[in-house]
Amino acid sequence: MTVAQPDVSVIIGAYEAMPYLVKCLASVEAQSIGPDRFEVVAVDDGSTDGSGDSLEAFAARMPFPVTVVRQENSGGPSGPRNVGLSKARGRYVFFLDADDRLGPEALERMVAMADRNGTDVVLGRVEGVNRKAPRSMWNATLERTDVFTSNIKFTLSAQKLFRRAFLERHGIRFDESLWTGEDALFTMEAYLRADGISVLADYTCYYLVGREDGKHVTKSGSYTRRFDSARALMGLIAAMVPAGERRDALMVRPFLITLLPQFGPAFAKDDEDVRRRKFELAAPLMAMYWHEGVAPRLKVEERLRLHLVAEQRSDLLLDVVEFLRSKKQAAAVLERDGSRVYLAYPHFRDRKVGVPDAVYLAEPREARAFHGCRERSPGWSARRAIRTMRRILSSRRTPGSPGRQPSNL
Repeated sequence: MTVAQPDVSVIIGAYEAMPYLVKCLASVEAQSIGPDRFEVVAVDDGSTDGSGDSLEAFAARMPFPVTVVRQENSGGPSGPRNVGLSKARGRYVFFLDADDRLGPEALERMVAMADRNGTDVVLGRVEGVNRKAPRSMWNATLERTDVFTSNIKFTLSAQKLFRRAFLERHGIRFDESLWTGEDALFTMEAYLRADGISVLADYTCYYLVGREDGKHVTKSGSYTRRFDSARALMGLIAAMVPAGERRDALMVRPFLITLLPQFGPAFAKDDEDVRRRKFELAAPLMAMYWHEGVAPRLKVEERLRLHLVAEQRSDLLLDVVEFLRSKKQAAAVLERDGSRVYLAYPHFRDRKVGVPDAVYLAEPREARAFHGCRERSPGWSARRAIRTMRRILSSRRTPGSPGRQPSNL
């Protein structure tokens, strides 16, 4: 007898996932889509805490198909996800982490949206439980969008609905050589190749759970692996998007989310050898991808730190990091002609250092958050300068170019 193709295959990779796996599986069992419309493909990646046995017991009692694969530990989430994808039969696939859980109507709503719009990727609203979740892309439900005209580039986790035929047609798989950031590479390629993307913002489809033991996979990995991840994502973007504003807008993501944290508060605590090594790893990336098209899209302190990384100025970077750690607020400085507002972070207009003024130039939205503006021209107020800045900057942007709203994924 021919078994009907399920609408969606839920792929779960599990490694040492107890007791979180129990609630994860309960959320799958509670799905409103109906047992005849979905299947589960679960891969136990060499767990020693009973995760595999829990999956076997789940499969034995469920009214819908459950395939359980037990294998030796692969060292990361990419292998189990690829194995699950190879065994999936659904029209769509959804990657569910074993310590997270689904909203009861998640699969039904996401499949309906993909079918209604013919889109290849659907993002369902994510809510954090004991951890932060991405927020900037959930302001409105979008039936059909793309990575260039929305904020979805700031959520590159794999927990999304993907049309399986689309993944197969383009051979999109998780890179098993990466120990972290593999989902960002997979999802960005899907975004760039997709014939339409949908955003379901009016219902929480996914609960991103922070583990009390701190062993969530996104927190693991040495700093060198973060540079590997940044290098891979930047390379993918450069290979798939021609040079120009659209590439620059996407490059903000790896610079801001992957690379910049290596030069934040932790940098001040690193020993000299680690600092030197971080600068060595960053140098080719900065030389290849950091330029005037990317820099203005960041906040001043972010731009300043990356500028100093590009210039290989570890001593000056430490000054900036210590200033940020002190929770001090940079003073706003109004230019003489009133057309620009600068944020006076460390070494602003220090002739001995020579950091260009443009690095400290604030956009209106950022300038409004700062006080103590030192006016340098009679009759001009900071508010007036900000309005002038808004006109100048808006004239530089192309229509439909969204502002940056960072997230944690």
